[in-house]
Amino acid sequence: MLDWIAEISAVRELIQSAAILPQWDLQLRRQANLERAHHSTAIEGNPLSAQEVAGLQEGKEIPARERDKREVLNYLEALRLLDRWSGEGEAPGRDPGDQEDSPAYSLETIYRLHAALTAGLLPSGEQGALRREVVAVVDPAGRIVFQAPPPADVPALLRDLVAWLEGPSRLLHPVLAAGLAHYELVRIHPFADGNGRTARLLATLILNLRGFDTRRFFVLEEYYNRNLAAYYAALAGADRTGELGGWLEYFAEGVAVSLRRVREAIAHLSLDNRLREAKGQVYLDERQMELLRRLGESRRLRIAEVQALFGVSRETANRILDPLLEHGLVVRRGLARATYYELAEVR
Repeated sequence: MLDWIAEISAVRELIQSAAILPQWDLQLRRQANLERAHHSTAIEGNPLSAQEVAGLQEGKEIPARERDKREVLNYLEALRLLDRWSGEGEAPGRDPGDQEDSPAYSLETIYRLHAALTAGLLPSGEQGALRREVVAVVDPAGRIVFQAPPPADVPALLRDLVAWLEGPSRLLHPVLAAGLAHYELVRIHPFADGNGRTARLLATLILNLRGFDTRRFFVLEEYYNRNLAAYYAALAGADRTGELGGWLEYFAEGVAVSLRRVREAIAHLSLDNRLREAKGQVYLDERQMELLRRLGESRRLRIAEVQALFGVSRETANRILDPLLEHGLVVRRGLARATYYELAEVR
């Protein structure tokens, strides 16, 4: 877990300090919201593809079941709530016009997220309202594999969760606090439906408000959806043993994997900017573009590493490098056997 946290912190610093033009910033954030809506609803069985979700995001009419479309549109609306709460300073749990001070986390925060997610999907009396029924998950053999707390215990458990978020959780790394909150909300299972989606949004909100994902680029939901069995196994393992280390290790790994993808996307955008800033027109083949991307990730490469990357001779590796050196995109450092190549600074 500590290894994941160390990697997360290092990659986060690279992302936070990356110089991204405003239109790219918005593009990445919009893409992240699209992927969150697609993957989080897909986890619950929604069949819409990423392309169909993109169409709904753009206001297009999609030939699909109304319920499936409503789930996605609701998730996009809930993400807009998160954007407002995270980016414009609006206090969660308050209407935009309400000027009263409010804690960053409140019961109303959780209720509003759930109400946004379930609008038109649950009866009005169950949207943003606590369940009144006993909930249990039974396997095919009839064995209970998950037993949610009794309905009478849910209000107090939620109050405890909110109090913990406002107090003790602030002593923890944001990733651990978000992971614990995600698990605890799923365990409490406060609503008749939509608990998983609400828990995933709450974890995202915690990361945002704790200043961890200020650009709001990364998508944890994709990590879960790529291997649903691992996601449910990590949650079930914590339920079965009462030990949360395995779940937190899984959660931290998900954050690290998601941040790596963001780093790669930003590296590509930074490469685009580097080419735009280069003097004159630059025509590069696929190997030269790939080499620039690798240098953006690795910082420096030796000629032997360039040879290994493309499976070519030293002479061919030098020919790949020559146009990059000529146009000032790459610089040669060191002497003789200590020679290496790195991206040039664009001024």
